[in-house]
Amino acid sequence: MSDWDKNSPQLQKNIEEVLEEAAWHAASRKPPTLTDARNWHRLLMRDLRAPNPHYIGLFRGEPGLDGLEVQVGGKLGVMSAGLATELADFEEKLQKMVAALDIRIAPGQALTVQDVVEVIDLCAWTHAEWVRLHPFVNGNGRTARIWANSLAMRYGIPPFIVVRPRPGDSYGKAAAKAMDGNWKPTVSVFRRLYTKYMDDL
Repeated sequence: MSDWDKNSPQLQKNIEEVLEEAAWHAASRKPPTLTDARNWHRLLMRDLRAPNPHYIGLFRGEPGLDGLEVQVGGKLGVMSAGLATELADFEEKLQKMVAALDIRIAPGQALTVQDVVEVIDLCAWTHAEWVRLHPFVNGNGRTARIWANSLAMRYGIPPFIVVRPRPGDSYGKAAAKAMDGNWKPTVSVFRRLYTKYMDDL
């Protein structure tokens, strides 16, 4: 069994299956929920070796993960004691933004340049907020990229962000800014990744 944080055929298989699940969810246009992220995380980690079974599909601060904090590049994720409240706020805000965009962009509708800009902004905000929250013990970056790809597919944009390996092109620097609550650098990175993806088609 492969380590849950290492590249492996099993991890790649899991990623492909999660993207299929995310594509189905995108097509259904159901409201995005925290349960989606839990399910994606469980699929991402299926048949991989985790140090603790509680680390899979559960958020920090929940039973079994009480008081567990994480650091990324020396920066703390949201403290576990306040994480449930912040996650609820994240879900509520995301659902409102998606509902508003659903009204403007119908399924199968040809996208304008402005539509693409707004979708990428939504993907970037969601990704950056998930990175800032860092609700899981591990796999938050992968889950954040699934979030972004699912939202892109919801509006007819291909899944342009590689889930693993982690993207280059200043992605790491943007993620570090996201830990500080600044999601704008992620917008710039996602616009470049989208342009490159479309150019390579």
